[in-house]
Amino acid sequence: MAWIYLSVAIVFEIGFALGTNATQGFTRLWPSVFTLLMAAGGIFTLSLALKTLDVGVGYTIWTGIGSIGTVVLGALIYKEKITLAKLASFAAIIGGVLLLKIAAGV
Repeated sequence: MAWIYLSVAIVFEIGFALGTNATQGFTRLWPSVFTLLMAAGGIFTLSLALKTLDVGVGYTIWTGIGSIGTVVLGALIYKEKITLAKLASFAAIIGGVLLLKIAAGV
C-alpha cells in the first residue's frame, strides 16, 4: 500500500510544481488554490507512504520521479525545452530510483 500512496503523492507533487508556475507568484486565485491543495495532498500522501517506507527511499523517489514528471509535463504544457542534459539527468534519476528500490528490498 505504501507504493500506491507514494505514487499518488508523486502525482500531487507534479501538480504542485506545475501549478506554482501558473500562479504567477500567487497573484492568481484559482491556480493558487489548486497549488496549495496539491501541496497538501502530496505531503499527506507522502506521510502515509513513509509509515512503511524509509524516509530516505520514499522522499528521494517522490522528488526524483516528481521532477521527471514536472519536466516532461512542463515541456508539453509550457513549451519548455528538453535538452540532452535533461535526458541524461532523467536516466540518472531513474537509475537511482531503481537502485533505491533494490536496496530497500522491494
